[in-house]
Amino acid sequence: MTWWAIDVRTSAGQRDSVGAWLVARTGQAVEERDDGTLVAFAADEEAVAALVEELGRAVDTPVVIEPRRVESTDWSTRWREGLGPRKLGRLTIIPSWLPEAWAPDPLTIVLDPETAFGSGEHGSTRAALTLLSRLLQPGDRVIDLGSGSGILAIAAIKLGAARAIGIEIDPEANEVAGRNAARNGVSDRVEFLEGDAATLAPLVGPSDLLLSNILRAVNTALLSVIIRALRPGGSAIFSGMEQLEAEEFRQTLTDAGFRLVQETLDAGWWGVAGELPR
Repeated sequence: MTWWAIDVRTSAGQRDSVGAWLVARTGQAVEERDDGTLVAFAADEEAVAALVEELGRAVDTPVVIEPRRVESTDWSTRWREGLGPRKLGRLTIIPSWLPEAWAPDPLTIVLDPETAFGSGEHGSTRAALTLLSRLLQPGDRVIDLGSGSGILAIAAIKLGAARAIGIEIDPEANEVAGRNAARNGVSDRVEFLEGDAATLAPLVGPSDLLLSNILRAVNTALLSVIIRALRPGGSAIFSGMEQLEAEEFRQTLTDAGFRLVQETLDAGWWGVAGELPR
């Protein structure tokens, strides 16, 4: 299948808002390259033309937009390349096709991310897993925003959560997450909902711990929703942000009423946990 990519370049100050618009418009994660280029994807030439036109009308800042055809790839197998066992805190992530996955211990997650985000190979996912491993308490009720492959929700159950609910806008990702939950024997304690986190999160709360591994602009936009989805004294783990964004988001969390309790850094990706007052 042939896909199209859209390379978007804008000023550093506008990058988050443009990235948030692309995520909301496409319902997919947006890649941010080292040079600041944002990369979004579309299924065909007609879809990419519509996306380019809408983006030009939606933003008030100068942007350079370059569509390009992506060479056809068999993603049903390509995503497996380079994946191997990875130890993250108390957890071990193992792809299902390796022999080690045949008899996993209770703190091993057997995972096939397929085309969904979340394999344990990205620094933002690892940062979220590290904080989750440190902060989750047995019996916690957990919400995972943008749950992708289901890795964080499944990890929460493996670490002792009583219940985890993932919210994901992409129906294909939810199918992948459901298969991963079954593969790990946690389907009775994990549920994946399709829809907008801003609508669903407060409805499925209150939770003890909430995970949000998303772009900083989206994390910021969802803060009021996240607060409503947490119980008094509950905690939230935020990831998906680069180290350079840490100072600004720390202030954002403090202004929203969170007390910062933990931070971590992995390959330039920063994660932070905050706690609400009781």
